[in-house]
Formats: sequence, structure tokens, C-alpha cells
Amino acid sequence: MSSVSGDAARLAYPPARRDASVLDDYHGVQIPDPYRWLEDPDSEETKEFVARQAELAETVLAACPDRENLRREITRLFDHPRHAAPFRRGNKYFYCHNSGLQAQSVLYMQDDLDGEAEVLLDPNTLSKDGTVALSTFSISEDGTYIAYGLSESGSDWVIIHVMSITNKQPMPDKLSWVKFSSISWTHDGKGFFYGRYPAPREGQELDAGTETNINLNHQIYYHVMGTDQSEDILCWKDPEHPKYSFGASVTEDGKYIILGIYEGCDPVNKLYYCEIFSLPRGIEGFRDTQEMLPFVKLIDNFDAQYQVVANDGDEFTFLTNNNSPKNKLVRVNIKNPELWTDVLPEHEKDVLESADAVNNNQLLVCYMSNVKHILELRDHRTGNLIHQLPLDIGSVSEISCRREDKEVFIGFTSFLSPGIIYRCNLASTVPEMKIFREISVPGFDRTSLQVKQVFVPSKDGTKIPMFVMSKKDIKLDGSHPALLYGYGGFNISLTPSFSVSHVVLCKNMGFVVCEANIRGGGEYGEEWHKAGALAMKQNCFDDFAACAEFLISDGYTTSRQLCIEGGSNGGLLIAASINQRPDLFGCALAHVGVMDMLRFHKFTIGHAWTTDYGCSDKEEEFHWLIKYSPLHNVRRPWDQHSGSQYPATMLLTADHDDRVVPLHSLKLLAGHLSKTLQYVLCTSIEDTPQINPIIGRIDRKSGHGAGSPTQKLIDEAADSYSFMAKMLGATWTE
Repeated sequence: MSSVSGDAARLAYPPARRDASVLDDYHGVQIPDPYRWLEDPDSEETKEFVARQAELAETVLAACPDRENLRREITRLFDHPRHAAPFRRGNKYFYCHNSGLQAQSVLYMQDDLDGEAEVLLDPNTLSKDGTVALSTFSISEDGTYIAYGLSESGSDWVIIHVMSITNKQPMPDKLSWVKFSSISWTHDGKGFFYGRYPAPREGQELDAGTETNINLNHQIYYHVMGTDQSEDILCWKDPEHPKYSFGASVTEDGKYIILGIYEGCDPVNKLYYCEIFSLPRGIEGFRDTQEMLPFVKLIDNFDAQYQVVANDGDEFTFLTNNNSPKNKLVRVNIKNPELWTDVLPEHEKDVLESADAVNNNQLLVCYMSNVKHILELRDHRTGNLIHQLPLDIGSVSEISCRREDKEVFIGFTSFLSPGIIYRCNLASTVPEMKIFREISVPGFDRTSLQVKQVFVPSKDGTKIPMFVMSKKDIKLDGSHPALLYGYGGFNISLTPSFSVSHVVLCKNMGFVVCEANIRGGGEYGEEWHKAGALAMKQNCFDDFAACAEFLISDGYTTSRQLCIEGGSNGGLLIAASINQRPDLFGCALAHVGVMDMLRFHKFTIGHAWTTDYGCSDKEEEFHWLIKYSPLHNVRRPWDQHSGSQYPATMLLTADHDDRVVPLHSLKLLAGHLSKTLQYVLCTSIEDTPQINPIIGRIDRKSGHGAGSPTQKLIDEAADSYSFMAKMLGATWTE
């Protein structure tokens, strides 16, 4: 495989101390962990390592000729107004809007859809650098108050505040140590439910988001307006199962509290309920007792997923995957739970993604068919089809409605459509889909690009869907640089969506940009998910390699011009792929990846991922993990094949990523330096086999990705794609 012109040989790679004394015994197998010291983010040695890696990365990036071209053009195309779908509470409408380059979107309100909008909450006023984000919010039923969660520097930790909507005055309420929580008001407007953890370090100041402490003992509280957090009412905890997480929500009729209980990330949950009006002294009556709310256990196992769609009193409609891996709708009277009936049976080939009760007696259901969304209007009682709503090939990004609404707002996007919000009138005999707002990107000509969907046979013959975006009518002569993106995990589907940076790569650099829907995702339901999880995880890497080989054999690109990219679980995908097939790629971009598969469960919320990966504490699962764990499978490719080397690689992480903590990328970077770069480049060997650079981009005041300000998104794209372009030999054209 061709390589870059010796840039790595001129780099002064900082040394990474190997501590040979750290040795772990996994079921009789001795595994060294020489970079365990990098797990302490507060040590001076770790800080020095991070600083020197950041300095090295900037040296490399400063020499990338198209860094500023990419930054300028991505910024230009990013500068367009973006809207979210409106929703109604009380007598007002609310929606989020970004004028273009604002760091964070702003929450607006208006009396009617044609009326003048006014700012309700602008996160951009809360920090100079835009790193305070509005991560969640909920408006009381009568539209009087808003409870909103703010996160700083990309951390998952949230602080909930409350504001009066009428006069926009902040209330004294402040709730800390909130994480992975929704906010759900009781209909009387007295307070709301939320989830929190105990403070990581009691009595100590902490830069929340930089710690690695495991998140245990999630709890559900009810906060009464105007009281201190210390007086909040504990509604549910389960100290016997400290790794469980919980979600509490009030039904749309205000009658029930629904408690979801989760043991990990699998689409399964227990489901309990509590009838609010049956509590003799109300929720506040539990403040001075040692009792939790008297939840009734409707589903008390983790056999399947149950999501509330609607309820008519005691009769509930659920979306479930119980004996239906592509999902179905069922109905039950929760006071008589012996009899369950199917309302909408599982589809033969399409996945039922969501169902919303609308127009009193109708259901708006969204199916995924070969990674494209279909919308149908069905009868709530019978499940019978009423109408299929007209929709282009692409993704439903949001649905905004409540059961009493006769109109629905539907967000749509695709690879070539920045976004459309449809206003659908359900009162007419035939539903009317009209464009309410359409996002326009100045200077973007969608007719110059094309998107195809192909189906690639994997190693075992399974057909893997892949979208391919490029300039129109390109010649399949192997001359094009290509970017292949993947994820493949946690039942998460990659559906068509618009990306400014991907458009720029196609338009200005002639890239072919591809998205592979490999197993492990949810594109074809739970069977597709399980086929890329646990003992079957290798299927993900095989699927991804097959898609890469297709792009080469079909004449789109060559291995030296092919870059692969992924984030989080997708970062694991990239790192494992270059370990297994270093010959197949010219460049790799691994964002915030899970790299140490033997210890991931020990940090923050990592224990929740064992449902997809397994856990090294169990002998059988250890043997799954050790086979592909990126940190433990770094090799010297030239030992297997003369002239082979790792592709040019960038590992991207961030100091406030408390989802996949940065130690994963730091330890892998140190491992690469030890096994390849440092080992070779710091010796007297002049003709080094590994001349492709392996660098780490470590962002400051950033997290796992959510809440990143616009400028940081642009800067990261300019950095990673200018590195890619230089490594692949791609050139810029205006």
C-alpha cells in the first residue's frame, strides 16, 4: 500500500512510559496494562502526555494545505437558518432555531404560528465560548414554567433550572448531579420528576465531566417548585441493583406515572406504574416518610421492550419487541394484565420505529424499510391503515404532536435535503402535507450530486446496505478519494441525513462519501442488532471490510485513497478495522472510541454497554473481547506482510467526555507509539516501515459530541478532513 511522503519520520513522537509491573489475571490469562497510569486524568504525567500529543497533532495539522479551505467552505455552508418543529403547551407554541453560526440553538415562543416569535431562552448568553448547552427542557402543562437542563463543556452532567415563562424570571430552583434524565411535570404544575446520581465526590469541588468514577445508584426524585433540592421526594431507587437506570414520565392524561427500569443499553425494560390520584396525600405526602411511591409491577423482567404509545384510562397501547424483533403494537388493561391483544402485528420485513397517538383516535406510525422511512396513518382501535403519507426517500427526524392535535409537524431530512418541516392537517378527509418550513443552504446545488443505495455481500453472504454519495455521473475508474462511515451497535440505525462537511468533500474535493449500515445497528430490527453484538461482534468488522472491498472492486476508489470514520462504538469499529486489515485503508478517523474492551465497564456509564459487548469479568465473554479489543490487538503489520503498515490515523477525544472517557484513546495512542511508532522511530533504523502518522486530537472543553458549539463542530471537521485529504492525496477545487 502506498503511503504519505515520510511525514511521520520527521515527527518527534513523545515517549510514553511503559509500566511493566501492571499485570492483570483474566481467568488464568495474564494481560499487561502498561499504560494504566493514563487512567488518572488528574495526574501531572497524564496532563503532560496530553499536552505533548496535542502539540504534535497541531504540528501535523498546521502542515495540511486544505485546512483553511475546508474551514472557510464548511463555515460558509453552515451559515444558514435551521429550525426544529414547533410544539404547543398551554396557549403558546415553542420551537428551537439557529440563525446559522450561533454556537447553540435558541428556544423561541409565540402566541400562534403566524405571530411574532420572542426569545424564551438563549444558551449563547450563558458562556463566552458557547460551551454551555441546553441539553433538555420541559414545559409545564399549562405553559407557565419551563424546567431546563444545562450542561457545560460537553459533559453528560446536567444542572436543572426553572424559569417563569410569563415574565422570564428565573426561579431559585437548582438541581445538581442530574444525568441521563428527562423532565416530566405533573399536570397540576406543582413539580416534576427527574433522575440523578449521588454526587461523585461528596464535599469536594469537581470539574464535572473530567472524572472517571463509575455511575451507580441512579434514583428518581420528584421536585416541588420553590423548594431546595435537599427536600426533593425520593420516588424510586434499587440499591440491590446499583447499575440499573430509571426513567419516570407522566402519561398524557396526567393520571399515571410510568417507571421504566433498564439494566443496560439493550432494547428491553421493566415497566411499573403508579396512579397519581390514588395517593391519599399526593406525592408530597411521601416527603417525610421512608417509603417510595407504591408502583405496581406490570412488566417485571427484561425479556422485551415496552414503550407507552397512549392510554385510555386503564387501557394502554404499547410498542414492544416481545416475540417481534421488528416491533409491534399491543394493548392491555393494566388492571387486568392477563389479556394482551395485538393492535398492529409485526411487519414481515419493515421495522416499526415509532407510533404516536394523534387526532384523538388515530396513530401516526413510522416504519423503516431498507433504511428509509415510511409514514402511515392508522386507526387507533383496530390498527387498520387509513392513509400512507407522501414522503421522499430519506429520514423522519422528528414528529411533534399530542393526542388531541388535529395537525402534526414532521421533520424530514436526507443526504441531499438539509431539512423540511411538514405541517400535516389530519382534519381533512385526506391528510394534507404542506411545507411549513424548508431549510435552504445558500450555494448548495443538490442537482450536482447523486445518492445510490447498494447491497454488499459480507463474509457470510449477508447483504449489507450502503449509501454512496458522489458527484453525478462519476467514472468508476478507481480514481476517487472515498470516505466510509460506520457505527454498528446498540440497535442504533444510521439513516439518511444532511451533512455540510460531507457535501463539501464531494463538491470541492471529489470524494465519494459512503455510509454502511452494518450489523449491530437497528436497521432491520433486533435480529440485525444481535447479529453484531456479544459473541457475534466480529460480524461488524467483517461487514465493514466487505463494504470497503466493494468500493475498491467496483471502481470507486483504491485502498490508498480510502478513509474510514466512526465515533463512539464507531470509533471502536475503526480501531478494530485497522488492526485487522491495515492494508485495506489509507487513512482512519476514530472519534471518542471504546478502545479498552477489558476495562470499559469500570468507568462512568460503561457498565451499561455490557449488554452489547459482554464483560471481561466473565470468562466466556473475556475470550470474545480479547480477540478484537483495539488496545490489546495493536500489531506491527510489517511483521506479517513485508512493506505493510498502519494507515495514517487520527484518534479524536475530548477532556470532558464522560461517556467514553478519554483514557480509551490515550491508552491506545500510547500503545500504538510503543508497538509501532515509538518503537521504530526512536531507534537508529533509518528506513522505517511505519511512516504514516498516528496522532491524537484532544479537544478542550468538549465532550462526547452532544451540545458541541457550532465553531467546535466546524473546527473538528476542518482538522480531521484536512488530515484525511493530505494523507489520501486529495486536492481542493473551488
